[in-house]
Amino acid sequence: MTKHFPARSFRAAPYIRAEGADPNAILAQMQAAFEAFKADHKREIDAVRKDVLQTEKVDRINASIEEYGRELDRVNAQLAALKVGAGAAASVDPARAAHRSAFDTFFRKGAEAGLRDLEIKAQLTTQSDPDGGYLVPVEMETTINRVLGTVSTFRSVAQVLPIGTSTYTKEVSMGGATAGWVGEEDARTETATPTLRQLEFPVAEIYAEPYATQTVLDDARIDIEAWLAGEVSTTFAEMEGAAFIAGNGVKKPRGILSYDTVANASYAWGKIGFVVTGGASGFAASAPADAFVDLYHGLKQGYRGNARFIMSDATLAAVRKLKDGQGNYLWAPPTVAEAPSTILGKPVLTDDNMPSMSAGTFPVAFGDFARGYLIVDRIGIRVLRNPYKVNGKVAFYTTKRVGGGVQNFEAIKLLKVAAS
Repeated sequence: MTKHFPARSFRAAPYIRAEGADPNAILAQMQAAFEAFKADHKREIDAVRKDVLQTEKVDRINASIEEYGRELDRVNAQLAALKVGAGAAASVDPARAAHRSAFDTFFRKGAEAGLRDLEIKAQLTTQSDPDGGYLVPVEMETTINRVLGTVSTFRSVAQVLPIGTSTYTKEVSMGGATAGWVGEEDARTETATPTLRQLEFPVAEIYAEPYATQTVLDDARIDIEAWLAGEVSTTFAEMEGAAFIAGNGVKKPRGILSYDTVANASYAWGKIGFVVTGGASGFAASAPADAFVDLYHGLKQGYRGNARFIMSDATLAAVRKLKDGQGNYLWAPPTVAEAPSTILGKPVLTDDNMPSMSAGTFPVAFGDFARGYLIVDRIGIRVLRNPYKVNGKVAFYTTKRVGGGVQNFEAIKLLKVAAS
């Protein structure tokens, strides 16, 4: 079924989602909506007395742009997941191929004979843990992690590091060795050595428990890897996504908003610098776009090449109305279907785990998150099969261990809602 979008009247018609929607058609409608938004927003601003109907019309168009953006992201993510979630080729390693075959039998029939020994032979584990479920095959774990990356906003931009321990420790240099200029026969004095600080990233456990009927499992044509990845990806993405933004680090990753903050002019390592909006509860009444210019230049030039903005949909709706000193809108729609929208030429990602705009909050983050934030994935996703929990269905208790935290405090800046 072909998906039809609202006409240029932009009456915020309800959306009927259809699989296989054309992202280029969505983009064309989104760009047309933005042109209409600019025209009507100008009429609203130019009015001597604000017309309530005109304001409502602008808000409807703004909402339609937001809906097109979400729909475009959804379709692009769906296409990406299809590319990576169709199953992996059989391993060329005989031990892993045998483990994969045995795991498939366990998953469908519950037969466990020899599976623990095959885990060890495949070098997936050296431990015997009969009550902790079984490790999924390497190909299945890869599929789950890759599909997860298409639905988790923060995971898609941060650095992701697979580890084999419960904690990852990283040494960070606080400054390079000093040097100096000397003549050919001048004395050389001893130079200072760099100072190192240690960062630790412990992992915590998240879980999902999808159900399947035995009839479905008996169907040899079902792709177990793709099915499990699809079932657990949303749950994992929601759990870890919230933690990457606001997690306190206790039995979960530590989020970017849980660290101490400091005005960017007084930035110090171990804290995240911020600039202010200029308004006590929102943007400044005069030159509101200056806050984004300040945020952009508050990040060192070396980090701006791969930088992007992250904010909630609600915040983006407000930002979309901002203009620079020349009357140009800060926000621009994508130029191609696969690309994100931009602010000041930098990609904008929406993550509703970011707070909405209110006094004292940090609704916008800007930075090179690949250099600034580290996600550690403990190698090994476990599945515990339970055919007794619900009659006629089999529960698959699936666990994954993940941690995260800021690894470079210079690479991330925040926008704070405050007058000064």
